[in-house]
Amino acid sequence: MADRVQYRLERMVDELDDLEQRGLFARREIDEIVRQRRKFEYRLGRPSPLKVDYLNYIEYETHLDALRQLRKKAVARELKKQGNKKMKKSKSDVAGVTRIIGIYERAVRRYKGDVDLWFRYLEFCRKRKNGRMKRALAKVVRFHPKVPGVWIYAAAWEFDHNLNAAAARVLMQSGLRMCPISEDLWIEYLRMELTYVNKLKARKVALGQDEGTLLHDKKTVDEKQWRDENKDLFLSIDEKRETNDESNVEREESKKKPDSFVEHGLSIFRTIYTEALEALPSSLSLRKRFFEIFEATKLANSEEMRKQILNDMKRDFSTAPEYWDWLARLEYDPQNVHETSEEVVLPQIQNAVQIFEDGFNNSAFCQDS
Repeated sequence: MADRVQYRLERMVDELDDLEQRGLFARREIDEIVRQRRKFEYRLGRPSPLKVDYLNYIEYETHLDALRQLRKKAVARELKKQGNKKMKKSKSDVAGVTRIIGIYERAVRRYKGDVDLWFRYLEFCRKRKNGRMKRALAKVVRFHPKVPGVWIYAAAWEFDHNLNAAAARVLMQSGLRMCPISEDLWIEYLRMELTYVNKLKARKVALGQDEGTLLHDKKTVDEKQWRDENKDLFLSIDEKRETNDESNVEREESKKKPDSFVEHGLSIFRTIYTEALEALPSSLSLRKRFFEIFEATKLANSEEMRKQILNDMKRDFSTAPEYWDWLARLEYDPQNVHETSEEVVLPQIQNAVQIFEDGFNNSAFCQDS
């Protein structure tokens, strides 16, 4: 073990010399760094190293690299005041991150079944953007294919970071094949698909070719007002002002036509909703979450789909008290009382009471039979 530790320490010589030559750490501080690293390496070299040993080593190296960055900025400012050139990138600038990745690799190799440790590793790769994320995701998916969060994380990285909706969709579908009874996976898959359609529609809105997006958002600036204030952006150089009237007529005609993006969103919702019900027919919480997402969107024929969801819930959960409680609260929400008038609130209360009575009768009838 001593030979391995000594070998690892000797590989740090160039990095430590660079830190001293650039004036980031004094000789006394470098001696202390060597002492601490030797202590951690001996701990990891034991026959059965603990998880906390790896985490403590990672924490120490993380703080050390943060200190190096602060001192580098201070030295760079001094050089700038003196009129010298900027500090060039050297070996010590990447050695810290490389070492932390190496410790994480040793840790997950030792504790392959620790999902929390894997997610720590993934988060480090995501924040540092060191190019190791794809390799780390491939490993964690291979070792933990039955963990829904792993598929969600991998798909989110492809969707948000790489802007690769096709790869994210493949990952989500693979995850659903491995974890078909995961509610979170079904919900996140639906959110991802609707978000993608909404992004396409938002791009069309920005180009002035459409109005509105699939998602309700009170913070969104009024699109018509924005387009009126920036109407010059949508005119070519040779186009005259009189063409505004023609474009308005075309826009009015386009409103009468069905919105392909909204119809596509509805089709996606219906498909995922149907498949989720086949996988989890007895999950009331999944139905609630699907309904909440549906209510937060603007989809074509929404009333028809809304009735279908509610009818399916009533058909499958009419004997469940939780269903009637949810339905009554859907009719009357006490948190919104101050936002509505008494003429509106009173019928809502009466409807909620009627729903509770219907639920009591249904539950009592089923218990008697």
